[in-house]
Parts: sequence; C-alpha cells; structure tokens
Amino acid sequence: MSEIMIFWLVLLILCIAVEALTMGLTTIWFAGGALVAILASLLQLPVFMQVILFFIVSLLLLFFTRPLAVKYFNKDRVKTNVESMVGRQAIVTGDIDNVQSSGQVTVGGQEWSARSCDDNVRILEGTVVTVTAVSGVKLIVRPGGRPGGQQAAPETAVSSEGTALR
Repeated sequence: MSEIMIFWLVLLILCIAVEALTMGLTTIWFAGGALVAILASLLQLPVFMQVILFFIVSLLLLFFTRPLAVKYFNKDRVKTNVESMVGRQAIVTGDIDNVQSSGQVTVGGQEWSARSCDDNVRILEGTVVTVTAVSGVKLIVRPGGRPGGQQAAPETAVSSEGTALR
C-alpha cells in the first residue's frame, strides 16, 4: 500500500469515527470524498487528481445531500421555546407601537416584548395577534388569528395617525 492510500484510509476512518461520536452530520461528507480518493489511489491516479476528487466529491455530497439528510435525521428534533413561537396566537397586554418601541404580549402564559410586523400599525391591548417571526428577544406579530381561524375585530388595529384600519 502506498503512503497516500494509507493517508486516505486514515482520513476515512477519522471522519467516520468523528461522525459516529458526534452524530452531527459534519464529517460524513468528507468520508465519502476520502473513499473516492482511495479508489483513485487504487487506480494509481496522480496525487493532485486524488486531492481534486476528494474535494469535489466532498463538496458535492455536502451541498446536495446534506439538506435532505438533515431533514430526515432531525425530524424528531423538538423545537426550542423560541422556534415554537412562530405561528402561535398571543394576546397583547401592552399597546404595541413600533415608533415608541413599546409592546407586550402573552403567549402560553409567558410575557414577551413585541413589535408589529408593520411599522405603521399600532395594536391595542387586548387584541389577539399571530406571531410571524422572532427578532432577538422580541416577537414580531400581526393583528388577527383568533383560535378557530376567526379574525380579530378590525377596530383593534390602528394606524400611527390614530385612524382605524379595516
């Protein structure tokens, strides 16, 4: 066995070992590249071709199969508190006014700072809103989204000029 083939074999074993220990889908792509480099070494291709094949195969595996693997291997992953907020309904407990940087909502018994997804809309206390995003420690919300699909009353959202939005 040539020294370069031993190098590729050691790299393959290391990549598989790291992947087995971490289960993070981080090094398995490079193990695939090392396997192709071993095959290229067996075919006695020049070292520079082996290196090029290693990088090409590793990058192709990384970019084209990783999204699919992450989707299927992490499907049982439990969302964190913040990730689970998007799409939930909340009740405004303090008027939301982006101009004054004020606003509070309650979601599942927890108080959160909130901002409207539209800077021109002020949302009054008591309005049911839907969380559309999380920005830092603030929830980004839009009016509407009562449980059961009903919409909040149109007069609960007012523009920054104080006129009701319908």
